[in-house]
Amino acid sequence: MKRNLLVVSTSTVHGSPYLSYIMSEVQDFFRDVDEIIFIPYARPSGVSWESYSAKAAAAFAEAGMNLRGLETFADPVAAIREAKGVFTGGGNTFVLLKELYDSGVLDVLRHKILDGMPYMGTSAGSNITGMTIGTTNDMPIVYPPSFEALGVLPVNINPHYLDPDPDSKHMGETRETRIFEFHTMNNQPVIGLREGSWLEIRNEKALLKGALPARLFSQGKDPEELSPNTDISFLL
Repeated sequence: MKRNLLVVSTSTVHGSPYLSYIMSEVQDFFRDVDEIIFIPYARPSGVSWESYSAKAAAAFAEAGMNLRGLETFADPVAAIREAKGVFTGGGNTFVLLKELYDSGVLDVLRHKILDGMPYMGTSAGSNITGMTIGTTNDMPIVYPPSFEALGVLPVNINPHYLDPDPDSKHMGETRETRIFEFHTMNNQPVIGLREGSWLEIRNEKALLKGALPARLFSQGKDPEELSPNTDISFLL
């Protein structure tokens, strides 16, 4: 199966400009793509598509790459069908998935990814690479037709994974607890990506990249720590 993906936990690590911590990887990933299409549908903090695309385009231009927002195309489905590379930004995963369904983009994007087109996602854009969005951290402010996502990876993703803090006075559920709850109803593995970590998938090979380990949750098993540079192709 042809797959070329960067599945990134976050666009911004604390104290650094947008995408700066991973931009060298992004440049290499899209090195053969003359125009990258940006999907702004997740709208972080409710920003407009245009504003979000402008922010992404400025960061890519500074790194010598050309990026164009999907909202500028008259026919978004045709644009994705002809795309040579796609980047989907973070924000609200429910908003993102609903718009992908409503616009008809979801299916054509899936086929393009499975045909080898380079795809990068951050946060919500990474969430949708999994089987469902059932392990997102976002509030369901809209209702997509289904929680089924792109399904180009046979797992679920939990970006921005946070470890339980033993000193916290917060009495709400931890990410770990929520994922345990998920596994009472679902059996696919869940990868908890800590901030500044990402997955690099090339065809049938997958590597965990970045400075921090990731957490692998499998139904009925204790969570497992995955060290940076671990080959996790077995999950594919």
